[in-house]
Amino acid sequence: MRPDHNGTQRAQFESNKKKIYATQEICGICGKPVDFGFKFPHPLSPCIDHIIPVSKGGHPSDIANMQLAHMCCNRQKSDKLTEKKSFETGNELVSNRLLPHTFDWKNI
Repeated sequence: MRPDHNGTQRAQFESNKKKIYATQEICGICGKPVDFGFKFPHPLSPCIDHIIPVSKGGHPSDIANMQLAHMCCNRQKSDKLTEKKSFETGNELVSNRLLPHTFDWKNI
């Protein structure tokens, strides 16, 4: 069971979710505006994405690890991370903010 769903982190997650919904307008994954008029289960409804997925060690309720996203973008991203190639140090983890978005969900 994830602590941000039903565990010890739930209250902090909900508090930070409200802050993000009040201050962010752009999907952190695709970079397009999020319309708060869409409600779950609409694919373009707003949701919270964990930048570093909880399953990969990301904090479940730290606001620095949370961003606004479209539900469809968040589902497409799932628990993926990207790597940036560096000639000096090998591979460097850069989170999912640089994931290529190859499907335009707004024009379905």
